[in-house]
Amino acid sequence: MRIIKTEDIINNVKEMCIEANLELTCDIKNKILNAQKTEKNELGRKILSQLEENMEIAKTESIPICQDTGMAVVFVKIGQDVHVEGGFIEDAINEGIRRGYTEGYLRKSVVGDPIIRENTKDNTPGIIHYEFVPGEEFTITIAPKGFGSENMSRIVMLKPADGIEGIKNMILETVSMAGPNACPPFVVGVGIGGTFEKAALLSKKALTRNTDEHSKLPHIKELEEEMLEKINALGIGPAGLGGSTTALAVNIETYATHIAGMPIAVNMCCHVNRHSTRSL
Repeated sequence: MRIIKTEDIINNVKEMCIEANLELTCDIKNKILNAQKTEKNELGRKILSQLEENMEIAKTESIPICQDTGMAVVFVKIGQDVHVEGGFIEDAINEGIRRGYTEGYLRKSVVGDPIIRENTKDNTPGIIHYEFVPGEEFTITIAPKGFGSENMSRIVMLKPADGIEGIKNMILETVSMAGPNACPPFVVGVGIGGTFEKAALLSKKALTRNTDEHSKLPHIKELEEEMLEKINALGIGPAGLGGSTTALAVNIETYATHIAGMPIAVNMCCHVNRHSTRSL
């Protein structure tokens, strides 16, 4: 049995919260740089250039890429042969978030009650998802999610008879409704299948997948490519000011579902698609 100390969890989560907010992953940075070369709209190219400049300033001056440093979404993949020692794992993760957001001088955006809405002042609690796997793996992904794009996300319970065209229409409709409010260019996470809550979780997890990697399922890979092309044909463009770069990527995850249903969730994310992953 492998032992993981809670202090190691705390320190890594703290560092990852700061890291994710200061620098984008290489795939997202490259997508923005490449979009400057292919964007047909002059104003769109200028916006993309400003996004590149913003990324460099954030990296060199160690300041957040975006003023909305998000609500911390945490994916934990834990092997069944792992034992966490020194305290409760969830307390450790939230302590790491607390230290990361306070010591990193990141904006605290979490309210403790959705009705009373008093700020917790340390960006806790996080949204934590656990996945148990065989063996001794212990992997954490931190994905700070800003709410400009989160607020434009949707889940719809389609009927099986709606078919693939129903899925395509729902994705395009969601992106069109989001428009400039979700800060394009987007990364679009889509979850199809499961149940109401499973589809939403799939769409969130889809955003953490490397945007250079397509689904391993040929028909889903084809759907990702088609939807990216159709989304970019909408003309929303960078910052919603027009152009051919409305989305940088469309990532789709699927799961088994009931014979009577076809849940689909679209989790919108702006170009600041932040996440950091570490294996302890």
